[in-house]
Amino acid sequence: MLSRQPLPHNARPDGGERVIVVSDDVTLFLPAPTTRLLPAPATSDITDDDFDTMVRHALQTVGGTLLFKVRVAEPIGEVHVAAAAVGTVGTRQFLLLSLSVNGGRLSIEAADRSASPLARIAASYAGLLDVFHAAA
Repeated sequence: MLSRQPLPHNARPDGGERVIVVSDDVTLFLPAPTTRLLPAPATSDITDDDFDTMVRHALQTVGGTLLFKVRVAEPIGEVHVAAAAVGTVGTRQFLLLSLSVNGGRLSIEAADRSASPLARIAASYAGLLDVFHAAA
């Protein structure tokens, strides 16, 4: 609905804009019908190297060890997942670290509380590494 009310002194339409006065305090400027909108900025995916750097930095601060990392397809899209061990053999805990390839927040969860099938692999993989280190 276009209004013929005067614009506030500090609000001036730019050539071709339509002006809609919603109330005495609110004036909207709509782009002219020929205005082309810019596409949304392209987001850069989190690469395997980016994820590796994040995970190694996070584990370095807590003295953890990276066990493995994979990129998996989830219903929400592709996700980077890493398994890590924190602590010594007797008190060791396993963690899953995950991050969408589209970015976001790095998620960290205890493997024993995770529903991910990768959580069960973490403990097995750590046991395998213990055997390899003992044999070397």
